[in-house]
Amino acid sequence: MKLVYCIAGTYNSGGMERVLANKANYWVNNGHEVVIVTTDQLGRKPFFFLDNRIDCYDLNVNYERNNGKSFLNKLFHYPFKWIAHRKKLSILLNKLKADIVISMFCNDASFITGIHDGSKKVLEIHFSRLKRLQYGRKGMWLLADSLRTWMDARTVGMFDQFVVLTHEDKKLWGNLSNIAVIPNAISSIPSEVASLEKKNVLAVGRYTHQKGFDYLISAWSYVHSVQPEWMLNIIGEGELEEQLQQQINGTHLQNVVHLVPSTNQIEKFYAQASILAMSSRYEGLPMVLLEGLSFGLPIVSFACKCGPLDIVSDGENGFLVPEGNIKKLSDKLILLMKNDELRKRMGEEARKKVACFTEANVMNAWTILFEKLLNNK
Repeated sequence: MKLVYCIAGTYNSGGMERVLANKANYWVNNGHEVVIVTTDQLGRKPFFFLDNRIDCYDLNVNYERNNGKSFLNKLFHYPFKWIAHRKKLSILLNKLKADIVISMFCNDASFITGIHDGSKKVLEIHFSRLKRLQYGRKGMWLLADSLRTWMDARTVGMFDQFVVLTHEDKKLWGNLSNIAVIPNAISSIPSEVASLEKKNVLAVGRYTHQKGFDYLISAWSYVHSVQPEWMLNIIGEGELEEQLQQQINGTHLQNVVHLVPSTNQIEKFYAQASILAMSSRYEGLPMVLLEGLSFGLPIVSFACKCGPLDIVSDGENGFLVPEGNIKKLSDKLILLMKNDELRKRMGEEARKKVACFTEANVMNAWTILFEKLLNNK
């Protein structure tokens, strides 16, 4: 097969970029052609390794230039960039003649099904149905987010196949004939697990409103008063780094809470941790939870939409607490810190659970889906 993936960029250290890199490398290693088309790469290197057999094209649309600008600024500039994007992508896809083109639900999702290059069109979403509303924006932004949420429901129906990550999210989309559930895969399962004896808690993700690290730092104020020897490492990068560091300093936690830059060697942090914490306001299917399971880490997570409910069996391989409930987040972290036997029992269950998300199982589901589409071509 010849596959084309469309995404904003591969330079970020996020879960979506990591999943795409894993998939693309898998496909080329199994004899398929893979092309990645970006709009905002702008000469930056991919954060995650991409096989040199993968062809990469950047359309240089640069939507990112208007990020963080006013509503009117985006309203003025977006239509021109959308038109340029459609024209450039149409020319490229008609040249590439792919079997299947996969949109990662970026700006191309609204028009890519109208490009008649002979390919089957697949849309995959790495967040939930409620993503835009979960931004929590107000005023004109809220109206725009509400309108785009309504438009999303129309957009997904135009694709040959629409793929969501969780059964929880599938229910939110309603009765769609073209919807399928395929979770993210864990690309490799380490042979050795974390000892769960070190007094380290790990959190991973971009420093954004979505990831809710402000909640986790607030929770740590109470955790530290009860368990002062435990440390928290938050690995990531993003626009809220300075704000989060100020929060850490303001609560006098700088000796026990550390913001650690994103790294390609994150495995050593998992191996040195004893608990994985996730405080997100919303998710899709968080890779960090799957990676934590693979190292045998018990999980303490908000039960946000969507993802944790499909991964964490409350009381078995970790704890789910109501979204935004800082006190319960603190209590469950402290419970695991105090109870070595409970940590290790949940760690064993974590390793059992991750078997559902192996690369072999997940990529086999994608292969079946693609072959079915091509047989109906």
